[in-house]
Amino acid sequence: MANQGKPEAGAPAPAHGRTVTLWDPVVRLFHWALVISFFAAWGLGKFGPDQMTLHFYAGYTIGALVVLRIIWGFVGPRPARFTSFVKGPSAILAYARHLRDRRPSNTLGHNPVGAIFVVGILLVLAVQVGTGLIGDPEDYVNAGPLADMVTIETSRSALGIHELLGNLAFFFVLFHIGAIAFYKRWKGEDLVTPMITGKKVIEEPAE
Repeated sequence: MANQGKPEAGAPAPAHGRTVTLWDPVVRLFHWALVISFFAAWGLGKFGPDQMTLHFYAGYTIGALVVLRIIWGFVGPRPARFTSFVKGPSAILAYARHLRDRRPSNTLGHNPVGAIFVVGILLVLAVQVGTGLIGDPEDYVNAGPLADMVTIETSRSALGIHELLGNLAFFFVLFHIGAIAFYKRWKGEDLVTPMITGKKVIEEPAE
């Protein structure tokens, strides 16, 4: 009982939290609007109805959101800018070496490994929207609005790429959800709340 209330020898110093403003309203709106529109587009594409009008509207929304995020990646606040989180191989490997450490990363924005996901999903969605715009299943109903600007061979090829990228994007989403769970359960870092409130608690060792 003599050591009650005192840390054991060699134990890390207790941490205290510092709340910082992280994600601006545009990033948060983009994120949750993309979640809704992606699942709407994916579900409508997989399970119908046969007339894909609603699927197209969801796809247009995704396209607009991707354009917004790309623009915001150049002119938005620092955490939203690509220059703040897109790093080279050495920074990615350096971060990855500590990925299994059982402590929060306390990154003020996307970490270098997470940046691969951000850039990857934006590229996949951009190409998927593009192929949807020119795709033509020759059913006289569900042709993309720009399908008449390319050959029918190109339109049919675009449909195959569109479906493939839809599955790839869904895999990206599952990976993203898994990463969120890993950070929460293993590293004790909440990635969801900051995307809702815009604020993040950074743990710092007590002095």
